[in-house]
Amino acid sequence: MNRVVVTGIAGFSPIGNDWQSIYSRLKTGETGIVKMPEWDKYEGLNTRLGAKVDFSVPAHYSRKDLRSMGRVAQLAVVSAENALIDANLLNAEILKSGLAGVAFGSSAGDTEAIADFGNMLLHNNCDGLNANTYIKMMAHTSPVNIGIYFGLKGRVYTTSSACTSSSMGIGQGYEAIKFGQQKIMLAGGCEHLCATEAAVFDTLYATSTVNDTPNLTPRPFDKDRDGLVIGEGACTLVLEELEHAEQRGAKIYAELVGFGTNSDGRHITQPNAQTMEQVIRLSLEDAGISAQQVGYVSAHGTATDRGDIAETQATTAVFGKNMPISSLKSFTGHTLGACGAIEAWVAIEMMRNNWFHPTANLDNVDENCGELDYIMQQGREINTDYIMSNNFAFGGINTSLIFKRWNN
Repeated sequence: MNRVVVTGIAGFSPIGNDWQSIYSRLKTGETGIVKMPEWDKYEGLNTRLGAKVDFSVPAHYSRKDLRSMGRVAQLAVVSAENALIDANLLNAEILKSGLAGVAFGSSAGDTEAIADFGNMLLHNNCDGLNANTYIKMMAHTSPVNIGIYFGLKGRVYTTSSACTSSSMGIGQGYEAIKFGQQKIMLAGGCEHLCATEAAVFDTLYATSTVNDTPNLTPRPFDKDRDGLVIGEGACTLVLEELEHAEQRGAKIYAELVGFGTNSDGRHITQPNAQTMEQVIRLSLEDAGISAQQVGYVSAHGTATDRGDIAETQATTAVFGKNMPISSLKSFTGHTLGACGAIEAWVAIEMMRNNWFHPTANLDNVDENCGELDYIMQQGREINTDYIMSNNFAFGGINTSLIFKRWNN
């Protein structure tokens, strides 16, 4: 079986579009949560909080390039382009050889395109529809647009699984290389901010509604949390077979050594601590390491009571009370289809820098959460060779990734 390394990373997040910008915000504790006055028009929507990215399409993208891309696909394609540049692979011959593919996902396609079809159904009118409306709306709009824009002739995996879309993309990309199907995979996910996504969680009474104090929410693991905040973003990891990367003298960020995924098989929206624990153990087994070798866990940490409690209890069951843990969503909000990749990116960079961010707004840990070493108030210096990044989604879809420090 082949070893898999990360040779390029790029993305867009509510707290910055490069590691130095993100690191600065994590150090100062400045989150990306803002009030969304444009959502005031939606009667019955309780939350007015979101997390936006600073994004515009680069000038070299032509009108022809963009005709099949809504904002969600634009985020995906530009992040993939920047990751290929970072990996020194943009325009490389191997991309069109059939040995390079994509594993990428989002919770849904472009919501503006979905609205155009909604107009047809509600008003019996096809105004606004064109040949590209469905292409923008479809669940696989992001991986397909990535594949077409870069001429990829390898595998295309569409990983549209809500909050595990991008961690599943990374895992499936890893397996494609590990088992010799591909040499390179562009893996990750994306999401664009839309009030409809906030409404999904609003109907479950799971959104934060402290609308006048966006800097104080969300509060993962805190006994006074009041729910999650929706964000947007995108992130692409260039995964590459180690031998191929070394032959071309590639820069290597980390080695991806473990991936586990399973499902609860029980309830669409209620998390299950037992299967969460199992997926963590599956990832450790795949990596061939013990729980004691992992030095930090990047939590899913959405700031919902059932999710926080189930996840932390599962984590405690595997690692015990001394495991350092924190949640990036306290800074970025819940970026849905993008969260797994963005969180993996940040965790890799923190491992490279021996510094790990705290959970913002965490002052008093909920006594029902598992007993762990919650990083609070300020960041912490940790020297570790292994970090774990966990994500859990609607439908009971669970993922766990393990990255190893690159010391070679």
